[in-house]
Amino acid sequence: MTNTGGPQLPQERRIVTAIPGPESVALHERKTAAVASGVGTTLPVYVTAAGGGVVVDVDGNSLIDFGSGIAVTTVGNSAPRVAAAVTEQVAAFTHTCFMITPYEGYVRVAEALNRLTPGGFAKKSVLFNSGAEAVENAVKIARQFTKKQAVVVVDHAYHGRTNLTMAMTAKSMPYKSGFGPFAGEVYRASASYPFRDGDTDGVAAARRTIDEIEKQVGADNLAAFVIEPILGEGGFVVPAPGFLPTIVEWCRANGVVFVADEVQTGFARTGAMFAMEHEGVVPDLIVTAKGIAGGLPLSAVTGRAEIMDAPHVGGLGGTYGGNPIACAAALAVIETIEADGLVERARAIEKTMVERLIAMQAKDPRIGDIRGRGAMLAVELVTEGTTPNPDLTKAVAAAAHQQGLIVLTCGTYGNVLRFLPPLSMPDHLLNEGLDILESVFASA
Repeated sequence: MTNTGGPQLPQERRIVTAIPGPESVALHERKTAAVASGVGTTLPVYVTAAGGGVVVDVDGNSLIDFGSGIAVTTVGNSAPRVAAAVTEQVAAFTHTCFMITPYEGYVRVAEALNRLTPGGFAKKSVLFNSGAEAVENAVKIARQFTKKQAVVVVDHAYHGRTNLTMAMTAKSMPYKSGFGPFAGEVYRASASYPFRDGDTDGVAAARRTIDEIEKQVGADNLAAFVIEPILGEGGFVVPAPGFLPTIVEWCRANGVVFVADEVQTGFARTGAMFAMEHEGVVPDLIVTAKGIAGGLPLSAVTGRAEIMDAPHVGGLGGTYGGNPIACAAALAVIETIEADGLVERARAIEKTMVERLIAMQAKDPRIGDIRGRGAMLAVELVTEGTTPNPDLTKAVAAAAHQQGLIVLTCGTYGNVLRFLPPLSMPDHLLNEGLDILESVFASA
């Protein structure tokens, strides 16, 4: 890949100080004094530039980026088309509020989402700012359409940090603990987690989940079933084949709106434009954010026109929703994905990474599972069998950081390393990052 982002940065790992270096340490002291302590930092290196596959800090270190700002800079940081489109839009106007005096950019993004998302039926879209905000609005839309109230989510789910989405999120720390009471009428059912439940029959797993829903909630009360096609913060868990299609079939038969939360999986990340496509699943509503606008705040709900039109006029919106600058960025992201073949690039990254990770696993039984799709991959670390090993996970991540490789952790048990390289990352950096990972496992 030749896209190295706006700054045209050298695509190299370069370590010139300890990680973090003295300038970052000084800035972190200022952060500690000025920023609420509830805002954590995974790796306190303070960034001055990023592009392609690297992040450059204030001390001059150039780190390999296996995080993409949690799957946001999928097309690369400051990708050329995005930077150009944003610059042009800033010069034209920065805000009018689409609900007051609208503009074409919002309409073009909606048209693009209606075209790109799964399903050949008539669709409509509405734009917001964050993934959590879009999830909340998907629930609002489903409740208006069905005239029912209950919402079902699954074990290990993550849907956001607002009050309703905290109720929908499974993991207590750090997302929910002490922040209740939470919104009502949210129910949790079993997920498909093949590595832990030992069940590779997704149809059977789905039937167990459906049985729980029917007994504990009742289809007559259920407005929406909301699920990530690959559980994100829960550990990059890919459900067993057949799980999602069986759930969708049940939803269709029972008047339940099936909502795909593709906030982390969407926009070429998994080797398809949207992860639901891997099993031919067509959601009623699909929620997108993160990779949609190359780093600018934007999210969306897209779905069947008759469902999307259920809320009354004025029932959906928000002052900043579909900001013109973010819309310009989103259109440039979509153009970049399509013009540069980034869906195929995600598949190529998957092939390279999975082959290397399998080789590491063959030498290290602590790598209990390798899973994911495209450039959304993870390893689950264990002590023996399936016993979670969060201490090793923290140690591996910390050692990788010291060597200039940005990696993230996740998982309900804190024992999953997740890898989200930008699709603009050149092969030599991808392999160098994997070399670092291999050496870290060997020494940990």
